[in-house]
Amino acid sequence: MLSKAFSGEINYLQILDENGNADGSQVSPGITDDLAVQMYKYMNFARALDAKTLSLQRQGRAVTYAPLVGEEATQIGSAMAMRKADIFVPNFRQHGVYLVRGLPLELYFIYWRGYEEGGAIPQEVNGFPVIVPVASQVPHAAGIAFAQKYKGTGNAVVTYVGDGGTSEGDFYESLNFAGVFKVPLVTIIEDNQWAISVPRKKQSAAETLAQKAFAAGIKGMQVDGNDVFAVYKAVKDAIDSSAEGPTLIECVTYRMSMHTTADDPTKYRTDAELEVWKKKDPIDRLRKYLLSKGLWDDSKEKEMQDEQASTINDAVKKAEEFKADPASMFKNVYSFMPDVLQEELDDAEQNNFWQESQDAA
Repeated sequence: MLSKAFSGEINYLQILDENGNADGSQVSPGITDDLAVQMYKYMNFARALDAKTLSLQRQGRAVTYAPLVGEEATQIGSAMAMRKADIFVPNFRQHGVYLVRGLPLELYFIYWRGYEEGGAIPQEVNGFPVIVPVASQVPHAAGIAFAQKYKGTGNAVVTYVGDGGTSEGDFYESLNFAGVFKVPLVTIIEDNQWAISVPRKKQSAAETLAQKAFAAGIKGMQVDGNDVFAVYKAVKDAIDSSAEGPTLIECVTYRMSMHTTADDPTKYRTDAELEVWKKKDPIDRLRKYLLSKGLWDDSKEKEMQDEQASTINDAVKKAEEFKADPASMFKNVYSFMPDVLQEELDDAEQNNFWQESQDAA
């Protein structure tokens, strides 16, 4: 006898189309006019921050950097859906999430200047430092979510992974763990179509990346990752139901810039492909929506740009005035100082290591 053992489907959500038209039946009640304007401001802030950091890197004033341009709706929509006590676990491209969660901008620039202190995230931000090894943050997030459930905090954990990261064992193992223990984990696949130079079609034969949720026995869905309203609704709904178990959300978006500043995307993708995605720009479509509702105009645009540029420049100035403490490499790794690190720190200080290093420089 042959019978069907399993069947499933993945729903796709889009609320705000490329022309700024909204499907009123799907708009979350939480998306007020004020919130929509705030989303727009944050998305522009993230893009301005991105452009500044890229400029600094090209001037030798920042280290290798991963631009976010094109992915603002996925990051801002998801970050604004989080509650204050919810915890986020990023990879290396969630600059917009840090912005919404209140990371002091000077810390952001200190980090991208290469100093350890920039990775010491203030407790009230409820987030973790930049994590570069691909998908290695997902097990961390699953473990943190398990702790939230064990302690009965009611908090959700939101983590981010790229389309390339979904091919890693860490990703599958984490989802499997989360499904078995029904932990309050929301995993967002920031599907930007390229894992460095590997296109989405060569990353997985699966029709959607969201359907990987089936193997873990958890909920999965796909959203238009360039639609900030859709991302907000999907993530908010997942957080609201997180006490019942985890959710996997695939946000279909596009990396309009390079993978990092060490990369040249012209070597592997066409201008024609980029032009197609430029027409789906997440900021443009939200601007069209706001204009159609009379919530935005040119004067507000200029005021916003001026304020954001001033804030960013002030943060850069503070970051470049910052004096690094070499001892920070020992202090910001564990919640307490292990004996082996304490011995190394004591030895360095007793031998005047810092002074010798400065003299050698």
